[in-house]
Amino acid sequence: MTAPASSAVVLEEATWREQARRHAERADALTRAHRERRRAGQAHPVEDFLFTYYPTRPAQLRRWHPGGGVLLAGAADRAGWRWYRVDHAGRASLDSAAFQADRGEGVAWARELLSRTLARPGRYTCFGLHEWAMVYRTRQVRHEQVPLRLGAEGTDEVVRAHPLRCTHFDAFRFFTDEAAPRNERHLDRASQLELEQPGCLHANMDTYRVAMKLGPAVPGELLLDCFELARDIRELDMRASPYDLRDWGYEPVPIETAEGKAAYVAAQREFTRRANALRERLLAAVAAVSH
Repeated sequence: MTAPASSAVVLEEATWREQARRHAERADALTRAHRERRRAGQAHPVEDFLFTYYPTRPAQLRRWHPGGGVLLAGAADRAGWRWYRVDHAGRASLDSAAFQADRGEGVAWARELLSRTLARPGRYTCFGLHEWAMVYRTRQVRHEQVPLRLGAEGTDEVVRAHPLRCTHFDAFRFFTDEAAPRNERHLDRASQLELEQPGCLHANMDTYRVAMKLGPAVPGELLLDCFELARDIRELDMRASPYDLRDWGYEPVPIETAEGKAAYVAAQREFTRRANALRERLLAAVAAVSH
């Protein structure tokens, strides 16, 4: 049920409108390059992923929400916003009961995924080989405008020389038919809750997916923090990939070498720390709409 007004935090109108303004400015800065490229009809092999794989419009990112359990004074203009309610004093808040009625199953899944992933130790022996497995023994590469750094044969040799230890289904499902059987186990959607772990780059990028799925239950600052993490991880993901992105300004992390592996794992551990902090905050956001 919706939390009673007496237990909610009240934000005065000047306070929350300033927060919303700063949020929109931050979102605009984060999406400016993408918006400019889109107007010019230009593609980007690294950054477009954040708006295609995660099908989010910049306008969605700039819309600020306070999250559950917060009353916004002087916010009668939010009466038409989905899942909001406005009381007799013109104070708007997220209607937790209505939100749960519509999105309860997704909220429960998010809580389970976040808490299970958070409870597991990270694994740091995959070395980002999922991107290599996606082009193993094929000439139909995903980023045709970018060459393979070691060429096709060199790329295949790296895959053959390393065990594949991917635990993330949404990466595994893009493996080539020849690469999939090389993974230490077959992955499917049903096993995601059992296998997701916080050392995985893609699992950590997906804190952003979870934040978007939770919509107005997620405070604006948290949403943009999740976006920034996904952006930073995407850069490492592609620098450690088989693609040569130096013409785009990205120096490779050569995971086929001992030095490259060490650099990858060091970054991976830092991303685990950041992602787990976001998981804690997302779980708090879920709790705020689950009373």
